[in-house]
Amino acid sequence: MTAHAMLSASSSYRWLHCPPSARLNAKARDEASPYALEGSAAHELAEYKLKSALGMKANDPTENLSYYSKEMDDAAAFYADHIMESLEGIKQTTTDPIVLIEQRLDFSDIVPEGFGTADCIIIADDTLYLWDFKYGTGVLVEAERNPQLMLYGLAASLLFDSIYDFDEVKMTIFQPRRDNISSFTLPKEELYGWAKETVKPIATLAFEGKGDFSAGSWCQFCKVKATCAERASANLELARYDFARPPLLTDEEIESVLDKLDELSAWAKDIKDYALTAAKSGKKWAGFKLVEGRSNRKYSDEAKVAETVKQAGFDPYEKKVLGITAMTQLLGRKQFSDLLGDLVIKPQGKPTLVPESDKRPEMTNIFDDFKEETIHD
Repeated sequence: MTAHAMLSASSSYRWLHCPPSARLNAKARDEASPYALEGSAAHELAEYKLKSALGMKANDPTENLSYYSKEMDDAAAFYADHIMESLEGIKQTTTDPIVLIEQRLDFSDIVPEGFGTADCIIIADDTLYLWDFKYGTGVLVEAERNPQLMLYGLAASLLFDSIYDFDEVKMTIFQPRRDNISSFTLPKEELYGWAKETVKPIATLAFEGKGDFSAGSWCQFCKVKATCAERASANLELARYDFARPPLLTDEEIESVLDKLDELSAWAKDIKDYALTAAKSGKKWAGFKLVEGRSNRKYSDEAKVAETVKQAGFDPYEKKVLGITAMTQLLGRKQFSDLLGDLVIKPQGKPTLVPESDKRPEMTNIFDDFKEETIHD
């Protein structure tokens, strides 16, 4: 078995929607991004912090972490504190809960060669609790019906079902840099039904490279997304609309376009990035050429610039209060909250049009307010 399963839990959102993409991605070159390496370092630090908090023997990895930062240290400490607080709450109803860290999980009976690692599992009298630590900031990850979490919850249930008597699985995404702690609970029997009826048939197709291609939001982390014919076909479908004259489209046509615009924009960017990368490697695209882009002037030596300006009798520095993220890194999450919590406000965000499935509450507009005032009058 390879270090990374072809049908990994982390990529399940994609292959459950587009089964044949699994084989294509397995053949594509796998390059570890700086974000992935940073995430691995954060996981290692979080594991150490939690083990230390539990009184377990653990080696401090800090000196050997290439991506270590105070922000990472704070996030790992916050994770450990959250687990410890959760554990104290669990102990109110369970005398001796079982705590497992970096638990290897196997779900190969459902997904061929399927395996993964749960960051933390706590087994209580009625509930199996599972946490997945996410260090990234790019995508807000929700726990509800999250297939990666559900596969981990399934595997943990299969592993401990015959040993411990629990009825449900509570799965939590812990994403500290997005201030996101999201949980989802399912009866274990419902997890088993999902695995048998939904996951296993699709996983069998995916492992064999069969099934239908399908384009959607799950394409985001696909390695062949730029050259995928199915994705191109789905996005080029929008070309039949006349974008120069949107008022002439029907409401139904506009609604159909709105539903696809984010994916269309992402696809267009992926195509441009792919073409640019190929051009920098020597590829010639008919009708296009590689040129040097515009750039801004910059100092060759900022320290020397500052010293020269000071000698001339001027102050070369611009002074302003650190932003919230930088200030949190300077003070630490707890001290920031203690000192500045009452001085932080969150202005109303700019109106944004999103699908009805979005969890944010709907804004009222000026016409709604006018109607209410008219009714009250």
